[in-house]
Amino acid sequence: MDGMPKGLRAEQPAIDDSYRLDDRYARAEGQVYLSGTQALVRLLLLQAESDRRAGLNTAGFVSGYRGSPLGGLDQALWQARKHLDANAISFVPGVNEDLGATAVMGTQQVESSGEGTVDGVFGMWYGKGPGVDRSGDVLKHANAYGSSPRGGVLAVAGDDHGCVSSSMPHQSDLAMIAWSMPVLNPSGVREFLDFGLYGYALSRFSGAWVGFKAISESVESSATVRLPSLDRGFLPVEFEPPPGGLHYRWPDLPSLAIEERLAAKVAAVKAFARVNCIDRTVLGKGGWLRIVTTGKAHLDLMEALRVLGIGPVEAAEIGLSVHKIGLSWPLEPDFALSVARGAEEILVVEEKAPVVEGQLKDLLFHLPAGERPRAVVGKTDEFGASLLPATGELRPWIVAKALVERIRHRLPQRDFSARLADLLPGEAPAAPALPRTPYFCSGCPHNSSTKVPEGSKAMAGIGCHFMASWMDRDTVGLSQMGGEGVSWIGQSRYSNRPHIFQNLGEGTYFHSGLLAIRQAVAAKVNITYKILFNDAVAMTGGQPVDGPISVDAITRQLAAEGITRIAVVSDAPEQYDSRSGLAPFTTVHHREELDAVQREMREIPGVTAIVYEQTCAAEKRRRRKRGTMADPARRMVINDLVCEGCGDCGKKSNCLSVQPKQTEFGVKRQIDQSSCNKDYSCADGFCPSFVSVMGGTLRKPNPDKVAARFADDLAALPLPHYSAAEDPAEILAEILIVGVGGTGVVTVGAVLAMAAHLEGKASSALDFMGFAQKGGAVYSYLRVAGDAARLNQARIDPKQAQLVLACDTVVAASPDALKTVRLGRTRVVANAHVAPTGAFTRDGTKLPDAGGLLRSLRRAAGPDRVEVVDANRVVTALFGDSILANVFLMGVAFQKGLLPVGLEALTRAIELNGTGVPANLRAFAFGRLAAHRPELLATLGAEEEAPATDLATIVERRAAFLTDYQDRAYADRYRALVERARQAEARVAPGSTVLAEAVARSAFKLMAYKDEYEVARLHSDPAFAKSLEERFEGDWKPVFHLAPPLLSRDTNGYGEPRKMALGAWILPVFRGLAAMKKLRGTALDPFGYTAERKMERALIARYEATVAEIAERLSADRLATAVELAALPQEIRGFGPVKHRALEAVEPRWRALEQRMRERPAQAA
Repeated sequence: MDGMPKGLRAEQPAIDDSYRLDDRYARAEGQVYLSGTQALVRLLLLQAESDRRAGLNTAGFVSGYRGSPLGGLDQALWQARKHLDANAISFVPGVNEDLGATAVMGTQQVESSGEGTVDGVFGMWYGKGPGVDRSGDVLKHANAYGSSPRGGVLAVAGDDHGCVSSSMPHQSDLAMIAWSMPVLNPSGVREFLDFGLYGYALSRFSGAWVGFKAISESVESSATVRLPSLDRGFLPVEFEPPPGGLHYRWPDLPSLAIEERLAAKVAAVKAFARVNCIDRTVLGKGGWLRIVTTGKAHLDLMEALRVLGIGPVEAAEIGLSVHKIGLSWPLEPDFALSVARGAEEILVVEEKAPVVEGQLKDLLFHLPAGERPRAVVGKTDEFGASLLPATGELRPWIVAKALVERIRHRLPQRDFSARLADLLPGEAPAAPALPRTPYFCSGCPHNSSTKVPEGSKAMAGIGCHFMASWMDRDTVGLSQMGGEGVSWIGQSRYSNRPHIFQNLGEGTYFHSGLLAIRQAVAAKVNITYKILFNDAVAMTGGQPVDGPISVDAITRQLAAEGITRIAVVSDAPEQYDSRSGLAPFTTVHHREELDAVQREMREIPGVTAIVYEQTCAAEKRRRRKRGTMADPARRMVINDLVCEGCGDCGKKSNCLSVQPKQTEFGVKRQIDQSSCNKDYSCADGFCPSFVSVMGGTLRKPNPDKVAARFADDLAALPLPHYSAAEDPAEILAEILIVGVGGTGVVTVGAVLAMAAHLEGKASSALDFMGFAQKGGAVYSYLRVAGDAARLNQARIDPKQAQLVLACDTVVAASPDALKTVRLGRTRVVANAHVAPTGAFTRDGTKLPDAGGLLRSLRRAAGPDRVEVVDANRVVTALFGDSILANVFLMGVAFQKGLLPVGLEALTRAIELNGTGVPANLRAFAFGRLAAHRPELLATLGAEEEAPATDLATIVERRAAFLTDYQDRAYADRYRALVERARQAEARVAPGSTVLAEAVARSAFKLMAYKDEYEVARLHSDPAFAKSLEERFEGDWKPVFHLAPPLLSRDTNGYGEPRKMALGAWILPVFRGLAAMKKLRGTALDPFGYTAERKMERALIARYEATVAEIAERLSADRLATAVELAALPQEIRGFGPVKHRALEAVEPRWRALEQRMRERPAQAA
């Protein structure tokens, strides 16, 4: 198995087939597989069990506010409700972070109140870094007032050190230190349980709230975790508290006594930590170099040592030892002094600011010169030069580089250059021309709600709203949560812009945004708040807003705040026919009227508001799957022969499900039914190609028939060679899985990690999604080892990946993915299908270069180490859609022997995942078949006829089409025009056909203009009806969306003729109209008198004249100009106003290129 450790065998290992997902909370001992958020839930259950064993009747209480990296903690708590209820643990989400902290503070008053129903309440507060900041006043007071002796509180801070999904990086321990709050700094998920139990004991003893750092790389990762023993207690501590004790009491009136008690709490923390030391020596003893670590940086250091080949023996030879600090503030002095005693040098490895380093220097500064180390280095060396960065994130290679530098000073004979080179990143690879930028989901309300009228600007909101900043929507700026629009108060007084829009989600409105609106009203500023009511907190997973909220209530609240112009905009305004619940003066509009409503609002002085109501697309999809929301029996399709490829549908809908379709006649559009969330705004594109299929269902292959067809081949699949390292502690796999948000990339990583866990291996998985709920880049890092102690950090370091599972080659070719690839080491299994990026919705020319992406992968890994399979094509042919493509790709990798887990474990892991189990197992099996017998599936779903690439075929196919369009004479006219260009080109450039091909495509584009006769012919063509029958089954009917020029009198929200929905009854009319095509362009043509038809006929004549002039003036040095000019009409796409705008854009270039053709060629000197 290339890229995997030696020692291969084909037999499959035994698995723990009794394991259930619920064991993460139910198993009493042994190993379980936990994510960071699940570990926090399990911690609460362990504390409850510990108290029961101690004879305490306690309860638990959790509150806080979601936000990445703690965006899923509330969901984990809800999912574990039966376990929480059984252990008297309550979860009450906070409306915001500071109110959640205040609620937790109340739990510590139970014991002293004399009214408690339990002995005490252990509490947990949680919030991401900005939530820690905004809750500073509460947390400072709560820590000062104190915890209760049989309660205790952990303040869990979700710190995004790498700014993966936050407005800026965060390091909350600095704030906690300012509040005299002790800080525990676990290195990863495996320490969450032990550190959490320690934290509760420390809080109970000291009366302090205990900070608990949960950074992204820890809390968003998953790992095999050994459950701690609850029989191990904490040793008694001799400490004399001040009079009145350290815990919560009342009265506790403002005085300096509070400050004095805080100092006593810190002393109590140190006393507890001295007796119950959570700091430990993990490698070696003594030596000239003592390395002190804390938090996630400890794992970076241990991985650096592993890669450098420094184990216990080598460490002793070098003279180094490693000491891990668990309580990063306040530093326990006895352990720290014992580490420093006899050391020549101390290297402190910690991420971000020098918290431990600073304390250590303070502690050692006053020691006599002979008793303190020669140097304490970390962020800088002894000369002040930078050593380990205080910004960004540490990585093993960064730590290794610094460590080798320190060793080299003392032991120059020690040569680590080869091993260090193996770890250091190479030259940064170039990013793809079109990166996979996060985007709104298909059918997302933000696609429409974040639009602003021409000439206006909007300010971004927290969460999904912020993505409008990179979508050409005149959206700027960002404030903290709860400050939306308030910065305009200051800016507007010194700006010539009279008005601005502010985007705001209803979750943020409920959290704190209403106060921002109140401030804007008080300041009498000109601003329109656009409050999106999408019925879910979309960015963090679709949670409900943490309290009662409705459109009606929001309008009444806004009115109560003094806002007198309020509008509700909805995709279903009919639900507000009875408006008794809305504020009395509220108006209701369809979403297509948004532009007009906004234009009105921006002219009104003061604060105005729009409540845009439309359910979150991702939440709609979830609810429809669960059967809690009606699933409309309507699918949108595009007749690609009618489609002009203008992209107006994508621009109006901003929808990722509007995807390119390569056809003989250019890049058209199609609807990806796998991802479509049935928003239907694509049909707002001014184009007659859209057809609604009402009723029926998507036709899918019968799974039993598919399985039966390949039954013998599937049954004959051999087991691949399976990785089994001779050293059971060896790293077995470092696998990077990359793809597009919302397509199941994370699920593949979770299945593989669980399979390793079932085989008794240690595994970890880290998922980085950032804003990528949908559409953006997702990186899932999977590491597997025989021994958990060997796994260390969760992320894969540069050049260390053994396999890249490229579910999307755009992401696989990104710098973050490519830097993990090493030439000759890494294997790549890639999906040949490349989905367009969000840029395609705004510019149809922006398509990823599939060939270029694969070339990048082959350059990085090696040309023979990249396996490519068109997973989407095969899976769609087998199952009817592409949803299972990533699982199929996993099957390919397994059969190639690239996964370090066996078939039984993988099968069981898929079953435990619990979603679509039969389909996922079949997709996995067919992936294996594709790897073993690729020829069997090679033709599945293949296009019937590839687009022509040679001139003769290009011309013949278009001439045949034009014959059906009009008649043979019309086709001959086309052939003659192309032939004239061909002859002229042959005269100046023998063998070249680039000009003739450009004329062939452009002339066809102009001559086959889609008038009423042609649209009717193409919609009534039996071939189109057949294509629908092949895609849909059941009782369905087509509905055509058209804007007939003689019938469409009204205009839509874009100022364009309003489209009409015409049912199947129109088909006979279409057939009759198609038969009248001979009238086209004659005096009897009733449609030929419209401005658009006159323009189209004039364009044909003009292009014929242009080609004639090109043929006459063509020379070798004018050929490039001639080709550019001849190709211009291919950009004149669309219908009605869209086509007019395209012509206006092309016209100046047409004239300029004609002028260039007429200029005398420059003479050679």
